[in-house]
Amino acid sequence: MIFYFSGTGNTKWAAKDLAASTDDKLINMADAIPGDCSYNLTDDERLGFAFPIHGWRVPIIVIRFIEKLKLNYTGQYCYAVVTAGDSIGLADERLDKLLASKGIRLDACFSLIMPESYVGLPFMDVDTLKKENEKKQKAASDLDTYIKCIVKREKGVSMVTHGPLPGFFSGPVGAFFLKHLITDKPFHVDKDRCTGCGTCEKLCPVNDIDIADDGEKATPQWKHNGKCLTCFSCYHHCPVKAISYGHRTKGKGQYFYNRNHIK
Repeated sequence: MIFYFSGTGNTKWAAKDLAASTDDKLINMADAIPGDCSYNLTDDERLGFAFPIHGWRVPIIVIRFIEKLKLNYTGQYCYAVVTAGDSIGLADERLDKLLASKGIRLDACFSLIMPESYVGLPFMDVDTLKKENEKKQKAASDLDTYIKCIVKREKGVSMVTHGPLPGFFSGPVGAFFLKHLITDKPFHVDKDRCTGCGTCEKLCPVNDIDIADDGEKATPQWKHNGKCLTCFSCYHHCPVKAISYGHRTKGKGQYFYNRNHIK
């Protein structure tokens, strides 16, 4: 069984490859979390978690899902595959503690460096097309290696990119992200560009967007209900680039898995 979450598609690609190679069932955490999150593992079944790193930490939706998870865990092999544009800080240690609080032992953790999708700070943008392709090729090779370890149920494995100053980035920097940057308040739409196609509403993983008529035309409106993950799925998937995040995304590119980067 593989529980996964994905915003712009990097982790979804990895999770699908994992499921195809291991013949394990794939479950989207975003779809599952409104339910009771109760699952049964067979004695020889693997338990996998796959998700992107947000602010050098475990995403809020993944934390909430694991806290809600009801599982007949009896020591089955457990692993995680996480994706990041650069490094993961100490997110693996945070995940280990979170799972331990549920009585689950994390046996192995792997990270994949994928094309950058976080554009919420002035100095952060998507990768060049050349770098995007290089990252995808390297990630595909790394995933093949990781899958071999997972199939063999190798324990005590840590193949992750912590990066420089991991405690600093997962600690105070991560706390800053959580407090100030994970919010839907800066999102807005250019009504002249927007076609009301509903792509953003459909692809928002937490259903934080409604396409509503404001008296002039139907455009996306964010609900401001505290569920936004600032995953930028809405921004990156907009086919006419009508969505902005304050002024921080001005002049920046778009990216989601299997689509060419747009400038």
